[in-house]
Amino acid sequence: MRFPLAATAIILAVLLALDQVQSLQFRFPNFSITDQSRLSLSDNSSIALGAIQVTTDVRGASIENRAGRVLYGRPFRLWRRKGKNANFNTTFVLNVKNMTASSGEGLAFILTADPAVPDGSDGQWLGIVNSMLNGTTEAHTVAVEFDTRKSFPEDLDDNHIGLDVNSVYSKRSVSLNDRGIYISAAKDIKVVVQYDGKNLTVFVGDDMKNPVLSEPLDLSAYLPEMVYIGFSGSTSDHTQLNCVRSWEFTGSEITQSKLWVWILVAGSVLLLLVGVGVAFFFYRKRVYEGNRLDNACPNIEEEILGFSTAPKKYKFKELSRATGKFNPKNKLGKGGFGTVYKGVLGGKEVAVKRVSKKSTQGKQEFIAEVTTIGNIRHRNLVKLIGWCHEKREYLLVYEYLPKGSLDKYIFWDEKSGTQEETLSWGKRLGVITGVAHAVEYLHNGCTNRVLHRDIKASNVMLGFNSDAKLGDFGLARTIIHNEQTHHSTKELAGTPGYMAPESILTGRATAETDVYAFGVLILEVACGRKPGGQAERDDYISNIVHGLWELYRRGTILEGADPRLNGIFIKEEMERVLILGLACCHPSPKSRPSMKTVLQVLTGEAPPPEVPAERPAFMWPPMPPSFKEWDNSLVGGQLTPFSKEYDANEEQLGGSVREDSVDKQPNQSKHNGGSAVESDEDDSMLGKGNSSNQTMKVCQRRKSLVNG
Repeated sequence: MRFPLAATAIILAVLLALDQVQSLQFRFPNFSITDQSRLSLSDNSSIALGAIQVTTDVRGASIENRAGRVLYGRPFRLWRRKGKNANFNTTFVLNVKNMTASSGEGLAFILTADPAVPDGSDGQWLGIVNSMLNGTTEAHTVAVEFDTRKSFPEDLDDNHIGLDVNSVYSKRSVSLNDRGIYISAAKDIKVVVQYDGKNLTVFVGDDMKNPVLSEPLDLSAYLPEMVYIGFSGSTSDHTQLNCVRSWEFTGSEITQSKLWVWILVAGSVLLLLVGVGVAFFFYRKRVYEGNRLDNACPNIEEEILGFSTAPKKYKFKELSRATGKFNPKNKLGKGGFGTVYKGVLGGKEVAVKRVSKKSTQGKQEFIAEVTTIGNIRHRNLVKLIGWCHEKREYLLVYEYLPKGSLDKYIFWDEKSGTQEETLSWGKRLGVITGVAHAVEYLHNGCTNRVLHRDIKASNVMLGFNSDAKLGDFGLARTIIHNEQTHHSTKELAGTPGYMAPESILTGRATAETDVYAFGVLILEVACGRKPGGQAERDDYISNIVHGLWELYRRGTILEGADPRLNGIFIKEEMERVLILGLACCHPSPKSRPSMKTVLQVLTGEAPPPEVPAERPAFMWPPMPPSFKEWDNSLVGGQLTPFSKEYDANEEQLGGSVREDSVDKQPNQSKHNGGSAVESDEDDSMLGKGNSSNQTMKVCQRRKSLVNG
């Protein structure tokens, strides 16, 4: 049924194109900083509080005698030689607030040849013209003014609209007093301006049957072919705030030649045929891909329901209703494998993650989350409430944490130029300690050890009291205590900047690689800096670790503290935390403290581990441990993944690791340390005789990743 509908839509588009060959359309339901790239703002104009501030809106500073313009960034073709005028329809909402005893001066919707604000166009000139241009053909400006001050004898009153053509002396003006509409009353006023090529019509307010102004007008007689559209405004000694809260515009250009119509028809028919063929091809491909992705993760429900403590299963329609049919207004964020929406279930706010249908890895992460975090409970872990697998949809339901992720509170958002409240040092230390409790519980408090594999600030969520909860278990894997030391993978898992050097070399995830990522988290929380990625330097280590270690070498490690804290912290406490972060990020995994030791340091039960002044070079195999405490449960056999059905390829990889283990191949481990490999090619190289030359090639490829 989709193809007839698609074909109908294309045919309608072709028929529409017979009369309209070019159009300009845009819609701003509100305004944000990101919209600046689509608009042209003058020096006195800005975007603030979800609206365009046409003239300066600076409380406490002078806003007198200002003029401003905000125009759409791309010009619009108003007419064509030997052709007809374009038509357009625009709707906008104004909000003008009086800031002095009497208002001044006004706001206007304009069409103009020159986007620049004329010099001296403040005050009575409304940013439309100045005293030199007023009444001349060089002005090239037509405006619908919303005047709030009787500045000229020609003005009707101080609450009228007018049609201005190359002048602020209106060609026609109409008072709004009789309609009970007052421009400067600080209320939203809806305005619709329509032009059919011959007549300009203006509606104000909700009455769309009786226009306030309708005037015959040939715009091509006053304006060039290409014009800019937007708003202008001004203030004088009398001031007001000139705001535009929303704006949408639709303009269409009319054809000038029947020959072009027939060419367009022929081309459109051809495109229609090609489009239907292409659409059919992609439809078939999508059906095939959908089946392939589902086959990649069969028996999902059996896998999940096999766990006695599995979270609640929801129906798709329940979660759709809870999120307002996944309304974009309820979107909390978007990641690599899905989008998270805010919803309400049973009167309680929840967060619903909808996994992308196109992502095989996203579905594997779905399984990982349900079978790891779904079976464990801890005050510092995000609670998984439920799940849904229906209609090829994969959804996860979490507890809702209102303050969002930690990164918003410790990093400056370069895109929006904003940051949430700066967390105090006490709250930051509480966050670090809370996450440490969570990771220690995953490593030592569960029946089977859980490796998170993606500890970072954006995966730490904050509650009302800034209590930290670790979330996003999409990369998590379980290993068996006293039997397995690590999880091996064919693809690198984790986030650059948080990955331990040995995990890049070997593809292994261990408790020590989690400790490394936690160490980076400690440093970024204390320093207020993003970690940077391994690829950004010519060595393996992330930038924040490299920089802090250099400060530590010089004896000035406290200089690394976040300057936004203004020095308000206990110096000994900050130093202890920073040194602990460096210890967790030691290049040698055997020299990193366990999470049990980390907690003892954070709670003051133990001093921070000794850290060498010079940053050690990464060596593989690692040197013996430098810390007295060593978790014997980490010594043992090889891992099989948490789900044999979904990680069978990883199980095959594990066999290769067993063959080159230190105990069984001492000569070979001298070269590669028994490292795991990440590709089928590497597996085959180690499987066929395990020759030293072949192993050396694998290690060289690993090291190129680390150093590159």
